[in-house]
Amino acid sequence: MPVPQVAIIGRPNVGKSSILNWLAHKFVSVVDPTPGVTRDRVSYLMFEGDRYFELIDTGGIGIVDRDDLSEDVERQIQIGIDRADLILFVVDGKEGPMPLDQIVADRLRRIDKPKLLVVNKCDSPKTEDNIAEFYRLMNGPTVTTSVIGNRNRDELVEAILQNLPAAAEHEAKDGASLASDPELKFAIVGRRNVGKSTFINALAEEERVIVSEIPGTTRDSIDVRFEIDGLRLLAIDTPGVRKKKSLANDVEFYGMVRAQKSIRRADVVFMFFDATETVSRVDKQLVDEIVSQYKPVIFVINKWDLAKEEHMDMERWGEYLGNQFASLRFAPMAFLTAKTGKNVHKLVNLAQSIFKQARTRVSTGEINRVVRAAVYRNRPPVRRNQTPKVYFATQVATEPPTIVLKCNNPTLFDNSWQRYLLGVMREELPFHEVPIKLYLRQREQSEERRSSGERDVEPTPLQRGVAREAAEEEEVDWGDEV
Repeated sequence: MPVPQVAIIGRPNVGKSSILNWLAHKFVSVVDPTPGVTRDRVSYLMFEGDRYFELIDTGGIGIVDRDDLSEDVERQIQIGIDRADLILFVVDGKEGPMPLDQIVADRLRRIDKPKLLVVNKCDSPKTEDNIAEFYRLMNGPTVTTSVIGNRNRDELVEAILQNLPAAAEHEAKDGASLASDPELKFAIVGRRNVGKSTFINALAEEERVIVSEIPGTTRDSIDVRFEIDGLRLLAIDTPGVRKKKSLANDVEFYGMVRAQKSIRRADVVFMFFDATETVSRVDKQLVDEIVSQYKPVIFVINKWDLAKEEHMDMERWGEYLGNQFASLRFAPMAFLTAKTGKNVHKLVNLAQSIFKQARTRVSTGEINRVVRAAVYRNRPPVRRNQTPKVYFATQVATEPPTIVLKCNNPTLFDNSWQRYLLGVMREELPFHEVPIKLYLRQREQSEERRSSGERDVEPTPLQRGVAREAAEEEEVDWGDEV
């Protein structure tokens, strides 16, 4: 028996997404006064009262989607209902029963599943006095809530727990497995209509998100958990991004913010391009965000079947992206057709490979050997009558691999020489396809005294760590330049 699912159902603008965010204590689902904001199923795994259950936010029943996606939204709602173990029927306590509420109630009445009537927006006891008129909609337990007033959250959680199916023996294990961190999280980002949602559906092997030729169909960042060869993976589908001046409303603005947040959450980023389109300003903005976060990235050229019809080739695309994003020439590329699933699983395997690179730690002795050889081949130029010197190098972190160089004066090392050194490190160390973060730090006076044999004062934690690594790696001599 899988983890129980709790579907949140109701007409538009009764506060379904607000309730999910309120229960989750997180901004999971986009909330906006515009009817029909939620289109896909948005899920969040809860753990309350020793039970795991999955909350499923759905689109509003009865909405006429302005992009003519009503049938797609309706299909996602029905999937949520079909898979639910418990249904939360949400209504608006301020407005009172509406004709569309009755339509929803008639639909749910035919479903033989546990249901809770949630009268939301009861921001004051006076509003609660008028809820009796909702009882005709559904016979069953009723809970009044107010997200704005933070009223009765515990009562709603308790009612959910009481109406869940009995826990199976293995449910806790299944829920804990879902709740545990996946072994790899990857975000799928790109401008609108490049095939991100199609890719997600190909991975999930089901219609997990709505796919349409209409740009901007996806509005939420949607987490999709799945397993490949026993490995737990999390794919984050993000809204397509537009130029700031083209944003039509707050919904699109939050979509852009969510794409940026997804990049920060991810272990690896899939930067999607349309094989039939040139690189845009939006693409460059997204890549700048990826670079600023030092995230491993794969350039994914989708719709490759269409590009081949126009006699495009992989080498030309590689040169083109290399010229557009010179700072990411090391990033691997993948060519796929998400619509048919071609090369989809190969892309996931590639992501696992570069994630492994990002988590690799190299010995201090090996790093100093590489740095010493790099300095010997190409010494940094003399600046302001001072000779730049590197004394010591060590890796202090992973994800991204972070290297600290102790030197006589960081300002003497210009950007071009630092790029040269990063290139050598990427070629010689096992970081061929991932960004490396490089810090130059001036050797402190205490370290100078150590190299001359003087007794040091109380060292800092960083100094103790560096000294410990130096002691472990006998190749390192603090007294001399590397």
